[in-house]
Amino acid sequence: MSLLEVRGIDVFYGNVQALWGVSFDVTEGQIVTVIGANGAGKSTTLKTLAGLMKPKTGTVLFGGRDVTGLAPFELVEQGLVLIPEARQLWPAMTVLENLELGAYGRRARRDRARTLESIFAMFPHLKERVRQNAGTLSGGEQQMCAIGRGLMARPKLLLLDEPALGLAPMLVREVFTSLKTIRDQGVTVVLVEQNVSHALAIADRAFVLETGRITLSGPARELARDRRVRDSYLGLASL
Repeated sequence: MSLLEVRGIDVFYGNVQALWGVSFDVTEGQIVTVIGANGAGKSTTLKTLAGLMKPKTGTVLFGGRDVTGLAPFELVEQGLVLIPEARQLWPAMTVLENLELGAYGRRARRDRARTLESIFAMFPHLKERVRQNAGTLSGGEQQMCAIGRGLMARPKLLLLDEPALGLAPMLVREVFTSLKTIRDQGVTVVLVEQNVSHALAIADRAFVLETGRITLSGPARELARDRRVRDSYLGLASL
């Protein structure tokens, strides 16, 4: 069953078109990754799905309902949550305050205590630093806090933009392990990630976005073996 259906969206920055007729489905309970070069339109796609940008044409269906053009807070209340690139925490606020603000919406507020405990179980480091200002955390800890803040909203669909950006390899593995745990807990995930090998390793399906158009799609394992993907994104052209 498709939780998200994107149908022919065109998105512009002023007079400059960034997405051209982008269409894809996201099946409930899966991790779907969108890969592509810098400037391909990956972040624009996520921002459009999250309501931060509005498509000029096309529709977005979430849970079978047309949500095209809804405001971000309305989408969050329905269970569609974005974890933005570069984490964007409130640095002068504590870890706990950042997390609690993730549960600001009415639907998430009633389960706040239980959700918080599940996040601390997933990221024990956060519990140890619960009174520490978020701006003093390491990069990996900040990313865990950003993921935790998104989970506090009780999402049905979690959009993640470059969660491994700037992290050490050990922390990258930890972040990707957490994404599989999140999927196993029933949250559908759409992942944009420059670390293509890690993204394809955990994803169920993948889409390749090139200059604002989807050019390839299929099961992630198949795309990992596709010569075009290997040559362009996995650095395996000479193998």
